[in-house]
Amino acid sequence: MPKAEISWKRTTPEGETVQCYAQHVGKQWVFYWREKRFDRWEEVQCPPLEDWLALLDSVHRRINRRLLRPEAETRLRKTILERFPGSELEQLQQEKHVD
Repeated sequence: MPKAEISWKRTTPEGETVQCYAQHVGKQWVFYWREKRFDRWEEVQCPPLEDWLALLDSVHRRINRRLLRPEAETRLRKTILERFPGSELEQLQQEKHVD
């Protein structure tokens, strides 16, 4: 899998396991998901906050292993805050600036 792709698994509210991956294309992240191994990958137009936070966590871990540049996390945080104003990420960032 190239550096520009990050994958993870999550459980839907219905209790089904879903495989997800995000691909970095230009300045955007494109999300895909499938239910089972041999299903076709489907592009997700509006991924939930849960997927964005999983991606942020993966990007942070890749930065620690020097696979991505630190600016990638900053850009991703900005994108998440633009898409989800008032999210828990914004609250965490505000607490960070207060300390």
